[in-house]
Amino acid sequence: MVRVARDLAIDLGTANTLVYMKGRGIVLNEPSVIALNRQTGEVLATGREAWQMIGRTPGYIVAVRPLRGGAITDFEITERMIRLLLQRVGVSRFTRPKVVICVPSAITEVERRAVTDAARRAGAADANLIEQPMAAAIGADLPIDEPVGNMVIDIGGGTSETAVISLGGIVALEAVRVGSFDIDAAIQNYIRREHGIAVGERTAEEIKMAIGSADPTPQESQAEVRGRDLMSGLPKTVILTPEEVRYAIEDVVSSIVSSVIRCLSKAPPELSQDFLVRGMYLVGGGGLLRGLAERIERETEVPVRMSNVPLEAVVLGAGHVIEHYDALKNMFMGARR
Repeated sequence: MVRVARDLAIDLGTANTLVYMKGRGIVLNEPSVIALNRQTGEVLATGREAWQMIGRTPGYIVAVRPLRGGAITDFEITERMIRLLLQRVGVSRFTRPKVVICVPSAITEVERRAVTDAARRAGAADANLIEQPMAAAIGADLPIDEPVGNMVIDIGGGTSETAVISLGGIVALEAVRVGSFDIDAAIQNYIRREHGIAVGERTAEEIKMAIGSADPTPQESQAEVRGRDLMSGLPKTVILTPEEVRYAIEDVVSSIVSSVIRCLSKAPPELSQDFLVRGMYLVGGGGLLRGLAERIERETEVPVRMSNVPLEAVVLGAGHVIEHYDALKNMFMGARR
């Protein structure tokens, strides 16, 4: 029996990696984390299992995210992660699929080549790249081939990208290397500075999800935060209010909102009027921050609509390209240049 490789779409995100298999849909959704033994270089765990190890490992074990700020910080580890991902969804030496990988549009030529090389070395027959905002627009079912302005705001773990898309191409783009990880880091720094306790990145993320917001929201409540007292070194509990969290993350939120405003100002006037009717679409895990859509809408005076599947929009868009490969291969990075 000859096994036919099913083509794959991979959303290689700073926070999470999702894999879409042709004909089957999303087959994998895991944190982009890999745990290594520093002494032997052996991979101990990937995905959710490795994520649970962050901040809880002995010195010789490191849980790392190979992508930071939408950029590849360690090419070798990224290649190992892609190889493990492909193995987990059934790719072997005998089944070599075509792979479409979603990457931030701010990625450099060197990083681009590194991602495609890593995928080919990891077992892909062919690897092509698609910009995340373009994939997100396809995944959000926007009419990107028509001569109308489609605007997508994709807020990920390490990058926030705003793109205006019309007639199958990106007309205006604004990308900043800040995202939801920077919100977590801002919460960590604030608690350390104002309350004198150290908390880990997982705790900061839990605080953000529990009481974090970009604008005041109804029914707000306080949160109890446990961490290590910096003076005594002993465990300590403090109470954190939503106002404090808003103050802590204000710089990050305002830089995301400013990038949206800059992208709007780059759009041709003919397309700008489309946004007032059609609105802008918010995708990505970072877009789930409470009050963010309202804040962007208030500052831009343009309606903001949340995608039905904010976390999966990018990989579903790339999956749509895999399902209709020949018709949509002009969407790949480099193909339109």
